[in-house]
Amino acid sequence: MLDAWALGMEASAVIGLRTMVLAGGGARAQSEAIRMTTEKMAAAADVGLKFWTGGLPQAPDAATRAVIRDYRTKVRANRRRLAKG
Repeated sequence: MLDAWALGMEASAVIGLRTMVLAGGGARAQSEAIRMTTEKMAAAADVGLKFWTGGLPQAPDAATRAVIRDYRTKVRANRRRLAKG
């Protein structure tokens, strides 16, 4: 449960940081817009592939925790990257 809460907090931070980058305009904003779109599609495809190939635990609660853990890793990396400026 705390992982879901932490994911929400980290995602909120990423949204704020990305909003500042996008509001700044220019090449960096364009690059970030493309990056965030492709990252989201890749993350969703990765979860779908794991689901269909048996890469997730069978128990629903364990599968949910695994997906949240994967998403948190990606969101945390984005937060660190964006915070560096």
